Amino acid sequence: MRHALLALGLGAITLGSTLAPARADMIRAHYSVSLIGLEIGDAVATGHVEPSHYQIDLNARLTGVAAMVSNVKLAFASAGNLHRGAILPSSYATTSGNEQETRTVRMRLQSGTVKAVDISPPFEDWEGRVPVTEALKRNILDPTSALIMAVPNNQPLVGPAACNRTLRIYDGYVRYDVALSYAGTREVAAKGYSGPVAVCTARYHPIAGHKLDSQSTRFMANNREIEAWLAPVEKAHVVVPFHVSLMTMAGLAIIDAVEFTVEPSTVTANTH
Repeated sequence: MRHALLALGLGAITLGSTLAPARADMIRAHYSVSLIGLEIGDAVATGHVEPSHYQIDLNARLTGVAAMVSNVKLAFASAGNLHRGAILPSSYATTSGNEQETRTVRMRLQSGTVKAVDISPPFEDWEGRVPVTEALKRNILDPTSALIMAVPNNQPLVGPAACNRTLRIYDGYVRYDVALSYAGTREVAAKGYSGPVAVCTARYHPIAGHKLDSQSTRFMANNREIEAWLAPVEKAHVVVPFHVSLMTMAGLAIIDAVEFTVEPSTVTANTH
């Protein structure tokens, strides 16, 4: 469920294929995370994007009272290629840790097909899970690259084309889909952006890697209280998750952008 949530909103960098041909852009997004009205964390995502390559880094942590209970930190990194509007991840890595344990997942991909997965220390809770077949590891996105959503050049950034899509995601453990559907528009404001956003409803569909008797998986699969607002980035002709709200088993969780900026960058995206 953690990765499904992050895929919906924490990494909020959505970049398309219509990029400036002679330069790269750096996108920085800062998000606050709250649960039942209490601020529990924040996340910062940065992305370097060129006409044919991208690289995204995301760091999230608990803050305030939540940090006193558990010192959880998450770090994500993805890189890959952009080709004719298709997102083709080549590498993905995530490190999650608390006071007791730190675990790293590394995944190597080729044009959206998983070639190798390394989990350290090894994940032992495999019994009773729906097998993730090799066929299910083709034509997928990792959780961070899944946040790269292009909008066709002939379509407006705030409208149905911003939302209507299904993201096929694999995180090294679980294979799932996130389906977005257009629901309307509204006005928002934050440092770096103010204006209209597309409002999307979202549904979580477990495919494999989950346990059939998992209460949390069943809750998310039946969850109809998930919404994402996508803000436009004019130059790149892309949309960016500005706000995500979803009902969890612990109550309503909200992720809000408090800052979103786009600046010229001389950094070259590393796809390896």
